Amino acid sequence: MFYIGNFSKMAKTTVKTLHYYDKIGLLQPEAVDPSTGYRLYTTRQLVELHRIQSMRQIGLSIDEIVEVFAGADVREALKRRHDEITRELRDREEQLARIAFMLDNEDKEFSMDYQVTIKDIPSSIVYTKELTVPDYTAYFEVIPAIGRAVAEANPDLKCAEPEYCFITYLDGEYKDKDINIQYSEAVTSFGNEVDGIYFRKTNPVTVASVMHKGSYADVPKAYAFIMDWVEQNGYRVTENPRESYIDGIWNQADEADWLTEIQVPIAKA
Repeated sequence: MFYIGNFSKMAKTTVKTLHYYDKIGLLQPEAVDPSTGYRLYTTRQLVELHRIQSMRQIGLSIDEIVEVFAGADVREALKRRHDEITRELRDREEQLARIAFMLDNEDKEFSMDYQVTIKDIPSSIVYTKELTVPDYTAYFEVIPAIGRAVAEANPDLKCAEPEYCFITYLDGEYKDKDINIQYSEAVTSFGNEVDGIYFRKTNPVTVASVMHKGSYADVPKAYAFIMDWVEQNGYRVTENPRESYIDGIWNQADEADWLTEIQVPIAKA
């Protein structure tokens, strides 16, 4: 038999770890010296400890190892760890692709203005109207008019917090004239429908997002950047892009301070 100090050296582990394993019942000493209280271990336990160490080195938790030693199916624990590592590798590969994109584009002018994040947009109740506008400047008239019509028909209706309004482009391509859009604003409940405005519940969606600061006339640069990012990072577009208006003419006098979020629904290609 070996005292705990020598046993720890043979096993290349710490005395503290052996004390912990003893405490939780994972690996208890073969005997305890009655005169000194020192723990005594055998070579058989060296094999058991080796098995514990091998499981720890592939990432199994102490709780999982305790379950295995108590009779649980080790294959189930290994399969769970396999799936965890697979997800971790996928996440790392995605991070590498995004880093590579940043490095490849660091000298391009627009890369200084835009950075992409991936975010999950939850389901929400929105009121919606589909219409055709002659150009982007028409937003300043048609969007407030939609809001007024909804408020008149639903005086108690409240906007969601934080506020979330967005335009979805229905043409599937960039147009600067006669643009078919779907305007939506998130609210707390369904309401009375009026003037072609209807209520619906959106599906949750994962989007690639960039923030565009400044005039709407420069928004196409943001689209060019994010679409290139989507392609280069192994995603595909699943729905028409959205524009979410955070700051604009209603609260910022200088268009340089307008803030628009471009959201492109995506999934892995």
